[in-house]
Amino acid sequence: MRALVVDHTSPGHLSLTDVPAPRPAAHEALVRVEAISLNFGEVHEATRPETPDGTVLGWDAAGVVVRGAADGSGPAEGDRVVTLGESGWAELRAVPASMLGTAPRDTDPGALSTIPVAGLTALHVLRRAGPLLGRRVMVTGASGGVGRYAVQLAARAGAHVVAVSRNPARADGLRALGAHEVHPGPAAVRQPVSAVLDNVGGQHLVDAFASLSAGGTLVSVGRSSAADTVLPADALLGNGGRHDRSIRTFFLFGDPATDFSADLTWLAGEIAAGRLDPGISWRGPWTRHSEAVQVLLGRRLHGKAVLDLR
Repeated sequence: MRALVVDHTSPGHLSLTDVPAPRPAAHEALVRVEAISLNFGEVHEATRPETPDGTVLGWDAAGVVVRGAADGSGPAEGDRVVTLGESGWAELRAVPASMLGTAPRDTDPGALSTIPVAGLTALHVLRRAGPLLGRRVMVTGASGGVGRYAVQLAARAGAHVVAVSRNPARADGLRALGAHEVHPGPAAVRQPVSAVLDNVGGQHLVDAFASLSAGGTLVSVGRSSAADTVLPADALLGNGGRHDRSIRTFFLFGDPATDFSADLTWLAGEIAAGRLDPGISWRGPWTRHSEAVQVLLGRRLHGKAVLDLR
């Protein structure tokens, strides 16, 4: 089968080549991949000198089951699925039932491929914030993949969504997704918020933490700014209505026992029904992988980049 493998001699540090097909374990389905979406973290990993040539990366992929799991778990042959795991940038992928969700047969696989990392991250972080109905929730990096899903899901849960995006041209689009306010930075937000999903880090995290009301929680999801976060000495004081605030870390794969199948299936259904916008900002055949990588590494993308295999 063909796959996108790490190749440090090629533009974008990737090349299309033949590799052995996976051999599914008894609890894994064999999926024919139709589309993949790229995440900054894995693209950056491909460019790192210590990542060996020949490595097949990729967390997000969607396609069709060509052979169900031998133990009877998970979907059957012919089912359209969205999948999460490793080595997804390939024509075939072996996936355990806990890491895939089913979707209506006519759902766009490119749209489905945007779900796993971005959609699951937004969903699980917002759950950590507790009930959202009637609460002010801030999302930084709101025009990115995770941010767009977070804005939509928080609005669906009844939150007053405060979106933060450094690009003013994104304001109307974020309001269309459900944001009630759009600001260029957390420091511009005048009223306290109950929860923050932070994708940016650096000064954004500092300012967002300062905006939390008593009992509020900031969950650090990403560090797209690549800047250090330096809290001033009084940032952690609890006086003046600032008590019991917290900063939490998040890693989607932190608990290997987590079963994502129900959440992936629900998100896929919402995409299929048009109730969630996948936010595809760049799309092309996987032969154009170098172009997609350059767009991602240049931080010129707002939303998701998708490569089609068919």
